[in-house]
Amino acid sequence: MSIIESVRSQLTPVNREGYPFIGAFALAALILFWLWSPLGWLGVVATLWCAYFFRDPPRITPLAEGIIVAPADGTVCFVGPAVPPPEMGLGTAPLPRVSIFMSVFNVHVNRSPVSGRVERIVYRRGLFLNADLDKASDDNERNALVIVSLGGMRIGVVQIAGLVARRIVRFVKEGASVGAGERIGMIRFGSRVDVYLPEGTRAHVAEGQTMIAGETVIADLHVGEWGHSFRME
Repeated sequence: MSIIESVRSQLTPVNREGYPFIGAFALAALILFWLWSPLGWLGVVATLWCAYFFRDPPRITPLAEGIIVAPADGTVCFVGPAVPPPEMGLGTAPLPRVSIFMSVFNVHVNRSPVSGRVERIVYRRGLFLNADLDKASDDNERNALVIVSLGGMRIGVVQIAGLVARRIVRFVKEGASVGAGERIGMIRFGSRVDVYLPEGTRAHVAEGQTMIAGETVIADLHVGEWGHSFRME
């Protein structure tokens, strides 16, 4: 293996959504170097941070019928019953919900919690409150997806913009088939993802727990042991 290939193998891939931002930061750094070199170095630091923010590392997803994996990196900020957004069509009764808060230091690429079909996608404008607040689920700008699992269960995933986030990007369309752990979108610069589980499902996570998108199991739709097969990107 050459030195270049060795270095490349150690670098975390960057999602293509970040290229325009990284390019803009790099250009700004060059201009700042031309004006005053100390400012230029600040621009370099900002460019490196931007590349870090848009990192998109590969994940190894456990594969088993009924397994629900975390759709986002971050910290669990809520576990309990909650009424899903009306646009999702999941009814008016409270469902088990797991909310994951993503700080600006987390990977912001979101992944499908289950294998299945994207039944519905609804975007709703709203506020940009701190995504760590519970009322952000109702008031903030959001993009809601309903995914029907291979077993026919409906899982709700809501991407919620935060205090700094200003754009929710989705990678899938209605009717598309997705695999568990497959990329479905991202939210730029701090945000949150809510997962609505089918009625009666028990979450396997607790508030304060750290999540890894596409890898951490947050619930099991079936009672009993699950297998040990995995899918690596």
